Amino acid sequence: MSFFDAEINSLNGKPGVLQALTGKVVLAVNVASKCGLTPQYEGLQALHDKYAAQGFSVVGIPCNQFLEQEPGSADEIAEFCSVNYGVTFPLTEKIEVNGEGQHPLYAELTQAVDAEGHTGEIRWNFEKFLIARDGSVAARFSPMVTPEVDELVAAIDAAL
Repeated sequence: MSFFDAEINSLNGKPGVLQALTGKVVLAVNVASKCGLTPQYEGLQALHDKYAAQGFSVVGIPCNQFLEQEPGSADEIAEFCSVNYGVTFPLTEKIEVNGEGQHPLYAELTQAVDAEGHTGEIRWNFEKFLIARDGSVAARFSPMVTPEVDELVAAIDAAL
């Protein structure tokens, strides 16, 4: 399955949020508003701004599975991201990334291996998947890899 074929709604409930990104290089990130890593939103927005004209987009995928750090409603999440971090990149509906309720998108994504050799379950909020223009996973990054890190930026440059 191509990343772009996954059925997932936007944060405001509209279908086709990933289909609208078809042909772009995408950084898919499971996000949360009340996490110690939440300030990564700033770097994610900076990447989105820097590379958007070259066919790149960040997509935030809210998840409440890690210590319930994304408890808000869709409206609360949207307001938090806009007011605190000026987020303009697409956000999806809140989903589960691990376990029995795992969204089919993450059943596919979690097969990818990161630079540390990790595959399988998402470890924490802000784990990142770089998606190539053809919808395949080009790279996977640990939640601790911040958006500004050279290896992530180089991977985006190479994919573009």
